[in-house]
Amino acid sequence: MRKKVTVVGGGFVGSTTAQRIVDKELADVVLTDILDGPPAGKGLDMLESGPITRTDSHAAGICTANGDYSATANSDVVVITAGFPRKPGMSRDDLLKANYDVVNCILVMVTNPLDAMAQAALKISKFPKNRVMGMAGVLDSARMSSFVAMECKVSVENVHSFVLGGHGDDMVPLPRYSTVAGIPLPDLLPKERIDAIVERTRKGGAEIVNLLKTGSAYYAPSAAAVEMVEAILKDKKKILPCCAYLEGEYGIKGLFVGVPVKLGAKGVEEIIQIKLTPEENAALQKSAHSVKELVTVLGL
Repeated sequence: MRKKVTVVGGGFVGSTTAQRIVDKELADVVLTDILDGPPAGKGLDMLESGPITRTDSHAAGICTANGDYSATANSDVVVITAGFPRKPGMSRDDLLKANYDVVNCILVMVTNPLDAMAQAALKISKFPKNRVMGMAGVLDSARMSSFVAMECKVSVENVHSFVLGGHGDDMVPLPRYSTVAGIPLPDLLPKERIDAIVERTRKGGAEIVNLLKTGSAYYAPSAAAVEMVEAILKDKKKILPCCAYLEGEYGIKGLFVGVPVKLGAKGVEEIIQIKLTPEENAALQKSAHSVKELVTVLGL
């Protein structure tokens, strides 16, 4: 029997996530939305692309405005993308109250503000902590890798970047742990160029929002979510930077913060603790404090 993934939210991020899962033949997909018609149309459109893309994964879309989620039963993974998109000049944190009510029983959270939404998801779903996580570090690291590849004029396949912390302006890109063909980034680029890459990484989402004028990024976010889904469905034991619930790791307790984790069939199977310099640790603690402020607003 094929695996099954439910994607909640039929907007750009959700529908692109569903399409990537179908195209990679990772699982059958159910795309849900409160709108009547568009999710079913998108699901049927994906299904009809199967003979061309040579995938037997089944896609279907349903309207859940009536509260009927029966079509999503027995899902192996649930990806939550539903929410109000950012607008120019709007921070991820501004989405806090708007998107709080969207959170339901989930496994992989994509809705912003990511870290606070994951915290709400843990409380509302009552899932064990290993089965609730957020997609952030994979996306932020991919953005940093893109900028590094552009700066060094090398293949993105040579670049591995590492971004920790909350999914916001206080995220913590780690040049020391970022490499090009195994060579640490500080050995390849001067500090001022690295600082520029770090700053652009932190503002990566806003840069796209400002260019699009309406809406926000969805190609890279969907690709990041699917990398996590694939690691879970295939039990890859893949180490990725993800938003995970910490209970003392890195000196942070009771919060969802981006850290390196091992992803497998059980979800977050291990939190990897790496050595940080005092400056890096201070930046991570600052990022965690920003997450704590958002969580406090929700009373979680």
